[in-house]
Amino acid sequence: MKDLRGRARRPSTLKSEYAFDYAKSRPNRFAARFPKDAVVVVLDSDVAKVFRDSKRVNSLLRATIAAVKKPKSKRAG
Repeated sequence: MKDLRGRARRPSTLKSEYAFDYAKSRPNRFAARFPKDAVVVVLDSDVAKVFRDSKRVNSLLRATIAAVKKPKSKRAG
């Protein structure tokens, strides 16, 4: 079997349907660590080596936002 680019595709190991036993499910034990409005982002390993905690990542992102943010133009009226 080939993909749209003509390359050979590996056979899929995914089933067409899975039956999950939700009776065995448990709440996420780590959820309480994050604020309700937090967004979790996965960093690539090379980036994670430089930024070891969220404070450093957020600091850099806020500085980047401030640097690229365009001031609102005031129209003479």
